[in-house]
Amino acid sequence: MLNSLDLPKAPADTRVVVAMSGGVDSSVTAAILKDEGYDVVGITLQLYDGGATPKRAGACCAGQDIADARRTAEILGIPHYVLDYEDKFRQSVINPFAESYLAGETPIPCVACNQTVKFRDLLATAQDLGADALATGHYIESRANGGRRSLFRPADLDRDQSYFLYATTQAQIDFLRFPLGRLTKPETREIAARFGLGVASKPDSQDICFVANGRYSDVIAKLKPDAGAPGDLVHVDGRHLGQHSGIVNFTIGQRRGLGVSSGEPLYVVAIDARSRTVTVGPREALATRRLALRDVNWLGAESFATAAERGEPLFVKIRSTRPPAPARLVAEGEQVLVELAMGEEGVSPGQACVFYAGEGAGAQVLGGGVIARTEPVSQTSRAA
Repeated sequence: MLNSLDLPKAPADTRVVVAMSGGVDSSVTAAILKDEGYDVVGITLQLYDGGATPKRAGACCAGQDIADARRTAEILGIPHYVLDYEDKFRQSVINPFAESYLAGETPIPCVACNQTVKFRDLLATAQDLGADALATGHYIESRANGGRRSLFRPADLDRDQSYFLYATTQAQIDFLRFPLGRLTKPETREIAARFGLGVASKPDSQDICFVANGRYSDVIAKLKPDAGAPGDLVHVDGRHLGQHSGIVNFTIGQRRGLGVSSGEPLYVVAIDARSRTVTVGPREALATRRLALRDVNWLGAESFATAAERGEPLFVKIRSTRPPAPARLVAEGEQVLVELAMGEEGVSPGQACVFYAGEGAGAQVLGGGVIARTEPVSQTSRAA
């Protein structure tokens, strides 16, 4: 007989490590599991600057968060440990983030953090502690699907975090548990209040937790002093418009802060890291229907090669805030392409393209990849 975590043990004999960030979601995760009788151990990761910065409201993993996690553990009566992961976080998340921006991309550090620090390093630590599972407060559902576990979009689509978890491997999915997958955020806060947790009304954390003042370019400039090397600002029609102060200050789709005046609205449509050239143009120049991917993580039942060769229809998200949209996989030699049924604007290399079997709550997550290149609609039309 399986327990509520689909494990063949009594809850009291099942050790679960809970990743406790100090927020309401992970705190409620620990509370639910403790209430169900599991042997719960809380672990909080110290990721940067001794856990002291940033101190702005809503920042994840700040010094106050460690104190909040410790206090929650005391209320629940569970052991709690703080692990110094600053070096791991710097090597696996912050440094690649800076390198990606210098390559003209727009990276997503939350994906890298989940893929490495949390679901690789912390998971290994949980196993070293004899845990049967690692639980987190992410809003995503996992459940048995045939002979293995699969990921699915949660009940609360406004809180859906599947976009940031597409790179989770099958082995990790089998060990991970997400107790909040069937809850809404208001229900989570109600549970926190019922258990008397002081974080019940705590604001949600924001992305790029290690950017203290909201300016990622400052972090990159500190790590990479040559990040501000100037380059040319050119129009798609070939006109030279001036100079810019570093490609790190630009991202595809950007309209403000271009440093050039024009009689028409201009957007960043391309960034060439080698020549340090930033190309701008009208909004229609941002449109794309085909994406080339790299580092694909496929979680479907059949092989990825089979799905790509037959042009598997699926749904994809290329922004965390957008609903999944219809698309299909395309195999062209060694390349993995995604054809979007409807064009998108402002898609940048470095972002994620996440695959789904459907579009609503409960839709299976089929994996995803990093966008390596986009093809303008005009170029796609000529190729067709």
